[in-house]
Amino acid sequence: MGKVKIKKKETRIDMTAMSDVTVLLLTFFMLTSTFLQKEPVTVITPPSVSEEKVPDANLVSVLLSPEGRVFLEITGSKDSTFKSETVRADLIKNMQSLYNAAHPSNPVKLTMKQVETFSKLNAFGVPMSKMAQWLDMPTDERDKALEKAGIPINMNEDPNNLNEFQMWIRAAYNSVNPELQETMVKGKGIAIKADQTTPYSVASMVMDNLQTMKMNKFSLMTALKSEEE
Repeated sequence: MGKVKIKKKETRIDMTAMSDVTVLLLTFFMLTSTFLQKEPVTVITPPSVSEEKVPDANLVSVLLSPEGRVFLEITGSKDSTFKSETVRADLIKNMQSLYNAAHPSNPVKLTMKQVETFSKLNAFGVPMSKMAQWLDMPTDERDKALEKAGIPINMNEDPNNLNEFQMWIRAAYNSVNPELQETMVKGKGIAIKADQTTPYSVASMVMDNLQTMKMNKFSLMTALKSEEE
């Protein structure tokens, strides 16, 4: 009597469906992730126990380097109407008007290409008189020049005679984005990020400048302190 042959089952697993899911997940995370933007200087914030998060949209970030230089970062809404590039393009135009009104004998003239270049920058911080020259630099040279620059600021208690730092804040407040203006009024739209070695006098001067403009509410960015600390 012959042996009955048992049909062998195929052990190969079809991975097509798994590959499709992997590609879909990868695409989803690429489209929804917020990438860390490069900053002009490395800032190590002091630790604290506060767990309140600073918003990642409609925000004016004041970056203070260990040497006391002042830089700004502007982010718009997450929707396409008032996205960051749109807000920054409007910001530089507002700043140009404010600066030229205060310096009629030495006005700054920016081209549409320079405005477009500025709109794509995450951080900035050069004197307005050198803005056009800075925007025309290649990216590498622009980054190096930014590290050694900084927005001019001084002790100023005259709300009718703004310094450059205050002009930038005013320009942001006059933004085409109403959400940014609203968050600045409520105190959630301005955040100060200072290095733990930044001189206190610099941070104090920045806060005094804001308070002179009746902007008494702002956030101080810190690193979360661990239980061991």
